[in-house]
This record gives sequence, C-alpha cells and structure tokens, in this order.
Amino acid sequence: MTWDFSTEPEFEAKLDWMRKFVREEVYPLEVLETDEAGFGHAIRPLQQEVKRQKLWATHLPPELGGQGYGQVKLGLMHEIEGASVWAPIVFGNQAPDSGNSEVLAHFGTEAQKKKWLYPLLEGKLRSAFSMTEPDNAGSDPTLLSTTAVLKGDEWVINGHKWFTSNGMIADFLIAMVVTDPDAGPYERASMIIVPGDAPGLKKVRNIPTMAGEHERFGYGHAEVLYENVHVPKDNLIGKRGQGFLIAQARLGPGRIHHCMRWLGQARRAFDMLCERSLQREAFGKKLAGHETVQNWIADSAAEMAAARLMTLHAAWVIDTQGAAAARKEISLIKFFGAKVLHDVIDRAIQIHGSLGYSSDLPLEEMYRHARAARMYDGPDEVHRVSVARQILAGYQAPEGIWPREHVPTRRAAAQRKFAALLEAAVTDA
Repeated sequence: MTWDFSTEPEFEAKLDWMRKFVREEVYPLEVLETDEAGFGHAIRPLQQEVKRQKLWATHLPPELGGQGYGQVKLGLMHEIEGASVWAPIVFGNQAPDSGNSEVLAHFGTEAQKKKWLYPLLEGKLRSAFSMTEPDNAGSDPTLLSTTAVLKGDEWVINGHKWFTSNGMIADFLIAMVVTDPDAGPYERASMIIVPGDAPGLKKVRNIPTMAGEHERFGYGHAEVLYENVHVPKDNLIGKRGQGFLIAQARLGPGRIHHCMRWLGQARRAFDMLCERSLQREAFGKKLAGHETVQNWIADSAAEMAAARLMTLHAAWVIDTQGAAAARKEISLIKFFGAKVLHDVIDRAIQIHGSLGYSSDLPLEEMYRHARAARMYDGPDEVHRVSVARQILAGYQAPEGIWPREHVPTRRAAAQRKFAALLEAAVTDA
C-alpha cells in the first residue's frame, strides 16, 4: 500500500507563514509580564491576523469556519503550534475548547450549536471537559461514578470531578456522567452540557501541578463538585448512552494533534541542544566535539524523525480509513511520542547544565509539561497494552511443543520436501 503524506505548494506556503508568525509574534508572549486583561489585549490582534490568513480553528469543517483539512495537514500545523504553549490559543485550537467544539459540531443539536458552539468559536465563551474523577482510576473510564438522573424535563447531576481542564473559568462544561448504570460498561455514560453558573455546581479550586506558570489567568485543571445540579433534558449531547462513542471520536484525532505538538516542542529543545553544543567549550574543545553529545544529537534526531513518520502515518490512516482503523497507530504514537518529547528535553537540559535547570531558559518548564504527556489521554501503560493486544490478535500459537522456526524440525521437513530431488542428484552423479 502506498503512503502519501505530501501536501501541495499552497499549503506549504501557509506552513512557512505559520513558522515565522509563531517565532516572531507568539514566542514573545511567553515572557510577557501582564495580567489577564493585558494578555487578552496582546493576543487579540494576533488572533485577528490568523483569521485573516484563514487559519483560525482549522480543525472544524468549512461550514463552521474551518478549512476542512484532513488529519495530515492538521498535524503539520499542530507541529508548528506545539513549539509554544500560547500558540494554540492564538490559532483557536487550544484544548479543551478544540475537542469540545468538535463534539458539538458532530453530535450537537442545532439549538446546542447556536447557544454554545458558535459563541465558543467566536471566542465569546470558554469551555471545560469534565471526565476524570479522584475516586476512580482514569485509566479505566468504565468506573465513572458521577451520575445524571432524568427527573421530568431535567437531568440531576451528582458527583465529584477533578482535573476538569479550564473548569474554573469555563462558561460551560461538557460532563461525562453515568445515565444508565445497569447498561453494558461502554453504554452506561453520556455527555451533558452544564452551564458554568448552574446552581449546585461548585468550582472548588485549580489543582496545583508541576505545569506551574503557564496555567495563569485561570487556565488549569479544576476540582469540581456536582451537588444536585439541574440542567435541561435537551442538554444531552448525542444519544443517551453514547458517551464513550463520542469520547473516542473526540480523543482519536486529538491524540494526533498532541503528538505533533510534542514534536514541535521537542524540535525547539533540539535546536537549543545543538546551539549550545556549538557555543560551550569544555576540556579543550566545543561540546559538539565530544562523543557523548554527538550521540545525544544523533539519537534525538532519529527518535524525532521516527515519531514524526509514525504520527503522520496515523493521521494518514484516519484520513483514508477513519479513526477506528487507526486505533493501533494512535496508541503507538501516544506512548512513543511522549517518551521522545521527554528524552529530547532531558538531553537539552543536561547540555545546558545549571542554566538548563534554571528558569532563565524555557527548558525546565517544557520538562514539567512533558511529564504530563505520559498520563493524559490515557496513560502510556494502557496504550502499550492496547497495542500488544491488537498485534497478538494477528498471531496464533504453533502446533506442538516447538517454535515455528525450530531448526531441527525445519531440517527434517526440508529433507522430506527435497527428498526426491536429492535422490535424483545422487543417482545422476
């Protein structure tokens, strides 16, 4: 089967514009000292320029203001955006808003789109995704215990969530809740829209994390209590019991975007690694002349190239065969990409020594964010298990006690296979 990740020259020109724009206009936001109002004023003209370039919220279909790009093109764009934590906001692709907008675009009713989706796309609303619970393992979402009971024309929600991304500042939350406790494990849950000011909804706190500084202005991961929260029956997204199906539709392409962003971040760390190796001298020669540093550079380049090809291949499978066909590829890139991100940043810190460990460079912040990559959207261990199971499904155990490549068994079979020819050879001789 032919793999084709190529893009036309017109799109390559857009990528070139994005690289320059992010480097010259977005990087400075990282070190800007201002409050939320000042930050909002700083990014607004940048967002307007992105819209003029027709690069705003490109993950959505054209009828919703996107460009209808497939996952390969979106991945290449996210690779550029990933170099800075603020670039996704400037391009209208920030999590969890991007994933929530896709959920509403594909599964929401027209009334839901009008009330929640369109204002979200215009930047007038902010959203949260509320799924993870402190009392249940996030690696097994079938254990969710937050419930929604239909009473008349309203859902009544009760439960305890945390790591609800953007929960403290959200104008509305998409909550994953159990609506059918007696159904099968993957038919128990539904997604319901919860207004941010709904009575009984308690936004407890932003949970302090290793991520630290960039979670300014209310961004972060909130602890949220649902105490007899009443919402209209019509706030159900899709069909009752369809929560897991919707979640998979949301998370599959989202993991492509995550992995490509990680590559953008890894590339920035790699550039710093290479530049420092040519700048710093130790033991009579540049660091670039030491074999260990050369190994770091070579290993990093190889790992990033492998992760990039794997991720683009997964995106291509989604584009050509659908997200369901790319389950194995998506799981592969999730755990492999997270490791590459961590290892490249780690080497960049090492070559910078105490400077790399300090906050005078962005590496220490990048390192803290990289650690989370091994957990969100499913921990590495779960994705490894998924990959292994899918691979093993294509194999079966050989008959008997010996492996299929057992040499004595194969030798005896070969003797039988060629017996007549061998006998003829002896006779002819």
